[in-house]
This record gives sequence, structure tokens and C-alpha cells, in this order.
Amino acid sequence: MVWEWTVMNGTITRGLQIAGAALRLGFDVLRLRRRAPEQLPGRVSATLVSLGTTFVKLGQGLSLRWDLLPAPYREALSRLHSDVPPFSAEAAVRAIEAAFGQPVDTLFAAFDRTPLSAASVAQIHRARLPDGRDVVVKITRPGIQAQVHADLRLLRRTVRIAQALWPPLRRQQPVELVDELSAFLHAEIDMRHEAQNMRRMAPVLDGQPDVALPHVIEPLVARDVMVQEMSHGQRLESAYGTPQAPVLAEALLGTYLYQLFDAGVFHADPHPGNLFVMDDGRLCFHDFGSIGVLDAGSRLAFAGLLEAIGAGDPPGVLDGAIGLGFFPAHVERRIHEREIDLILGELASRPLAQWSVAEAVWRVARIGHGTSFRLPAHLLVLMRTLFLVENTLRTLDPQLDLLGALTRRAPEIAELLDRARRPGRPIAVRLARAARQLPELVADILRQAQLHGGRPAFTVHHRGLAATQAAVARTGNRLALAMVTLGLYVSGALLALHDAGPRIAGHLPWLSAIAFAAAGLLTLRLVIAISRSGHL
Repeated sequence: MVWEWTVMNGTITRGLQIAGAALRLGFDVLRLRRRAPEQLPGRVSATLVSLGTTFVKLGQGLSLRWDLLPAPYREALSRLHSDVPPFSAEAAVRAIEAAFGQPVDTLFAAFDRTPLSAASVAQIHRARLPDGRDVVVKITRPGIQAQVHADLRLLRRTVRIAQALWPPLRRQQPVELVDELSAFLHAEIDMRHEAQNMRRMAPVLDGQPDVALPHVIEPLVARDVMVQEMSHGQRLESAYGTPQAPVLAEALLGTYLYQLFDAGVFHADPHPGNLFVMDDGRLCFHDFGSIGVLDAGSRLAFAGLLEAIGAGDPPGVLDGAIGLGFFPAHVERRIHEREIDLILGELASRPLAQWSVAEAVWRVARIGHGTSFRLPAHLLVLMRTLFLVENTLRTLDPQLDLLGALTRRAPEIAELLDRARRPGRPIAVRLARAARQLPELVADILRQAQLHGGRPAFTVHHRGLAATQAAVARTGNRLALAMVTLGLYVSGALLALHDAGPRIAGHLPWLSAIAFAAAGLLTLRLVIAISRSGHL
């Protein structure tokens, strides 16, 4: 009883805290939306930070939603972090020993009780394994699982109430959005999920000379604790403005071309805080809470989309967008191509250093969808990654001509796609690749086809089919005549069994005789026709 009261009291207190923060934010919106709207993204970000881990992570998840939020809000939310004090070394030791069932002194030859860094979800400690390897131990904050679960439950109930009080809110599907963000958050606070992502990315990045990642120390992985290799280096910001920065930009672009078009799996959070420069000059990726996956067909479509953007080819851009799933297979091609041409023309008017491939893809994806537009989760991850990669590249090399760099690397992209076509891949993937290599003449012929109702309309001319058409017609006529004849025979037989009406010679009814006579004449006609054709 006491426990239930404590839980209820805590829930009420937390609910009042959330309601109070929301109320204050509402007043800020009313006060600043006209006088100083540029301050609102910062106020939203500060409100989420004040509410703790759950809402910080939810804000970071909302930064993925290019379909819901304007750019200033997405930028503010993408930089969200909680400046929180570290938890005690005793709590860290208890978490490690509970996770692995062994004393810390047995697991490690040395364990630094002073945290290397602390964040809203976890903090990191240096350690050394018994075999002498330097490692870091990532430990989630005590009680974070229960807190996140309770916060999400409260948030879901609040959204349901708001939806009931204001029905127009249903158009944005807020409950589904909370569920989607909840899945994202639960994955972020589970060290097993991050370790799985690191294992998946290891063979992708290990094979590249310019990049690296810390490996998981097996089997030291649990829900609340993960041990990984120590990476020696400095944060990416240390290279800004140095001669090394353009070299790092080329390495970053090259690794993402490989991840996207060959491996089909990519690090989905490449902001500067998750990238280090190692002592040997390599880029080192950190924080694998989120990765993206592209199937072979999507890779082909994405490559075609980028190629068409670089060439200023609206029909090709539309084909790539359809292949990625931005549009259904049947669209009003002329309308969409006209819109794409306007987008490409507007972007082309900018200086090359400001040309954004990610923006071009996003604006194409939004054509005709209105305010309720929502992309599938895997495409949202791709879009977010594109924007983050571009921003990081331009931070490293402000004068980078991204469009030109992609054009120069077109043969490399084609080679990566060819390597991705390994034995055992579905035949549809091979056919899709072959289709992209068809002569341009064929594409022109298809694009010039007359459109009707948004779909290609073709006029087919044939030769030498007249005789076949006549034979089919004759066969149909004979079949119909045979069915009628059979019906007359059946009718005559049924009438012969009936006693009513006049009869011939006192035996066969007149109506039956007429039916049999008509059937006999039609049978004779069929026999003559078949005999003339020479075929039974």
C-alpha cells in the first residue's frame, strides 16, 4: 500500500512538473511569436532540457522530423544536451557489478572512479583490462529505465487527452508519433542495442583506410553497461581551420559513399560531436545508438536520383524518387517534372559552395504532399543523415563544391554499386541495375509517350493479325451456335415428357417436334461449316 502510494505520488508530482513546464512554454509562445519569434526554438530546447533525459531524447528524435518542424526548431533540437552532474562512483561500481556479476577489481586491472564525461543518459569511465588493453566503460544513469517508462506513459496519456479536447490534432497522428519516438528512446538507452549496431558497422568501417570505430569488448555488454575500446584522439572541432580539415572532409565523403552505396548500412548521427580525429589522422566514429539501412533496390534508386540531380535531369530525378518510395508508381509526370525543374533551377542559382544535395532531395520528396506529409522511418533516417553529413563537410571545408565532388566521384559510385551486386542477390536487383544502363534513346522514347490521366498511353500497330482475328471470330460464332443447338435438344426432350398440348401421331408433342427440327437444322449448319474449314 505504501509502495503504491509512493508511486502514485511520484507520478502526480512528475505530471505537475510536466504540465507546469508546458504552461510556461505556452505563455512564452503567446508572448514571443510576434515580438521575437527567433527566440522560440531556444525556449523549446530549454524547456525540454529542464524536464530531463526523456524529453531531451524525445527532442533529439523530433529533430529527425523534417516533415513536422521548421528548420530553426530542428537545428535547436539536434543540438540538445543535458548539462547534468555525474552520478557517484559508488553507483557506477554497483551498476557494473550487477550487470556482470563480478567485482570491479576482478573485471578490470584498473578502474578510474572519476568519470571521463557525463551526459543525460550515461557517463563514461576509463579502465584497463587484465590483458593491458585500455577501454572505456559506458554506464547508464541509475533508474533511467523506470524514469523513461513513466515519462513516456504520462506523455502518451497527455497526448490522448489533448487529441480528445482538440480533434484537429488527430491529423498529425500524435499518438503514433509518441510511439515512434518511444521506440527510438528505448533503443537509445539500451547499451545492448548500441553494441549490436557497433558489431554491424565494424566490418563496414574496418575495411576503409581513412576511418575507424571502437570495437565492443565481448562479452562485457549488458542493458546498463557496455565496455568498448579506447580511441586515442581529439574531437573533430580541433581540426577546424587547419590544413588537415579538407583532407578529413574528403575522407568523410568517401566513407559515406561506401556506406550508402556498397554496404547499405550507415552511421546515422554524423554530427561533429560524434567524430574524432585519431593520432594517425583517421576519422573515428562514436555513438552508434542510431544506424540506417538501405536495401539494394533503394541504393540503386538513390544513386540514380543523385546522378539526375547533378545532371539537372527532372525525369531522372522523378524516376529515382519513385524508386525510393517518395511517390507512388503512377504519378502526374508532367506536373512533377515541372516542379522538380523549378527546384533544380532555384538551387542552381546559388553559389556552388552553398548547393545542398540534401535540400534538393528533401524538396523533391515533399512535392504535392502538403502539411501532413510523413516519410517512412528508414527514409527519415536517410534524410537526417544527409543533412548532418553536409553540415559536417561544410564545417570542415566551407568552400566544398559538393555537387562537383559527387560528379567527379560518379565512376566510384557506379563501381560501388557493381560490387554490391553479389551472387545470391535477387534477380530484380540485377534487372534494376541493367535498366539504368539502357541507351538514352530508350528513355527519351518512353518520356515522349503521350500521357493520359497521368499514365503513359501507347498506340500499338500490328501487322499480319487479320487472319488470326477472323479465325478467332469464327470459332466464337461456332461455339455460340453449338450452345444454342444443345439448348434446343434439351428443350425438345423436356417437352416430350410433358403430357399437355397436341401431339403428332398421338405420341410427340408439336412443340417438342419444332425444337428437335430447329436443333437438327443448326446441327447440319455446324457440320457443313466444319467440313468446309477442313478441321474437325
